[in-house]
Amino acid sequence: MKHLIFLSIVTFLIASCGVKVPYTNQVRDEFALDNEEKMGKVQFFISHTIILNQEVKSDNSNTTDNGTLVVNSSSESESVIVPAGTRCIFDSYGSKGEIKVRFENGENKVIPFVVKSENAGSKRYFLDADWNAQGGPKINYGGEVYKVDLTRGSARGAHLLVVRKKLQKTKRKERVVKGMKI
Repeated sequence: MKHLIFLSIVTFLIASCGVKVPYTNQVRDEFALDNEEKMGKVQFFISHTIILNQEVKSDNSNTTDNGTLVVNSSSESESVIVPAGTRCIFDSYGSKGEIKVRFENGENKVIPFVVKSENAGSKRYFLDADWNAQGGPKINYGGEVYKVDLTRGSARGAHLLVVRKKLQKTKRKERVVKGMKI
């Protein structure tokens, strides 16, 4: 009997948990997420890890007082890592219909996601980067240009997810009738 009660509690907990599903136009239409106010109430997640790298190099060459040639070079690098499953919120719609989401506060620190035409059947919102840029795919993040790291993470497959729960409410009434006497 104790096992039956435990099993029913576990089953109830599992059934009440939500499942992460890709955000698609079908989900948008089903829940009438047709304006920015409604989209702002949805919690989004990222499906795959995205890594953005930026490297700034500077080279200077001068001569010293005694005529020695000096070459001074320095580089500064920064990486932005967004692990799979990270929460994000809707920020705005882009000019091409893309969805811009925010993982952190800051000016222009948004990442765009768009439906890819070659994946028209799935209609998922994938990371929108300049995949054909010289030197590798690039994206504008926080007013700076970052290179999308394709060797670490899975940026090409990164798409938006939402949690979907199915709640079913059943109301049940029972009564026992005693019958009637003449």
